[in-house]
Amino acid sequence: MRISTQSFYARSMNDIGSQQQQLFRIQQQLAAESKFLTPADDPVASARALGVSDTLAQSSQYATSRGRATLSLSREEDALKSATEILQNVKTMIVQAGNGTLSDADRASLATAMQSNLDQLVNVANADDGNGQFLFAGYKSANPPFVAQAGGGVQYMGDQGQRLIQVDVARQMSAADDGRSVFQSVQGSAGYVASASAANTGSGVFGGVGVTDASAPLYGKDFDISFAGGNYTVTTNDTPPVVAATGPYTPGTPIAFGGVQLSMSGTPADGDSFRVATAKNAGTDVFAAIGDVISALRQPLAAGGAAAQAHLQNALSTGNVKITNAHDNVLTIRSSVGSRMNEIDALDDAGASRDLIDKSYLSDLQDLDPAAAISEFLQRQTSLQATQQTFARLHGISLFNYL
Repeated sequence: MRISTQSFYARSMNDIGSQQQQLFRIQQQLAAESKFLTPADDPVASARALGVSDTLAQSSQYATSRGRATLSLSREEDALKSATEILQNVKTMIVQAGNGTLSDADRASLATAMQSNLDQLVNVANADDGNGQFLFAGYKSANPPFVAQAGGGVQYMGDQGQRLIQVDVARQMSAADDGRSVFQSVQGSAGYVASASAANTGSGVFGGVGVTDASAPLYGKDFDISFAGGNYTVTTNDTPPVVAATGPYTPGTPIAFGGVQLSMSGTPADGDSFRVATAKNAGTDVFAAIGDVISALRQPLAAGGAAAQAHLQNALSTGNVKITNAHDNVLTIRSSVGSRMNEIDALDDAGASRDLIDKSYLSDLQDLDPAAAISEFLQRQTSLQATQQTFARLHGISLFNYL
């Protein structure tokens, strides 16, 4: 069988071109460090690699979101730590103020120090997250959540919205707590709070409220205790009120009603009244509670006698219970913040483990084996060179070389 010169040239050039393309392809793979250059090279592996790449991109975004949440929660934890210390200082000063040997000037000094703590607490409540957003403002994070009023007191200007951050595939997390939940709320487990009417003229002083029977029919109601003619009458704060207990008043003997009891001392005057209310109905604003104590400390006692002394002691007792409830609420929320930060740490660890597995799988799908690729490159380069040299030799053969 004879092969024409034209066919020989065509087949030789096709072989050389094919080998050059294969060699160029390996060069591209080495440059890209990838097994395939286009999805058509390996459609199945390309589709899987695309899915894994999307998963890694989402994981990276979740990690970024967790970083933002961690920053915000860290700032909140710092703010709550400061609030806890301030409230503890206020409670210590309330105990000091109850010392009967203090003068009006001493109590005024304590009131000034307590006012300084109140101002610090408002400043803490207006802390930001480091990005110009106020931590405790809810959705209204562009403006300070707590604003001092001209007539006294502090008003909450935020809302109770929760700014949620997607920290994992199926987990959204609140990166901050609203100010009302932190500084104007109490825990459901908080007990009763006793308080005296500002119009009282007697020397009656209440003690602690104790629970005697939480299953009593009227337990959980708010109660009013009024005195007249040496007797007391306890009614619920309902419409119409229900009489819970009546009897003669004996100083030092607890008054029992609605599953609780209240110790009393001193001599209430006719018309004096006291309220025993659940913590959520007794006033949950810690700023107002501290403000009431400050006002009571600034009232001179020298000319007021026993009634003024009783008013101060009752105000201190009410303030102490309210601030203790607020302190417990801040501690509970602080514990919640710590739990969320621990959860983020756990999600970071789990995310890092998933990323490691996904990256390993992605590497198996698309990463080129350099040693094998270089070996193949050298083989094809040698083969191409041999083909070119053979073609050159055969091309130079002529009958005239043998004449």
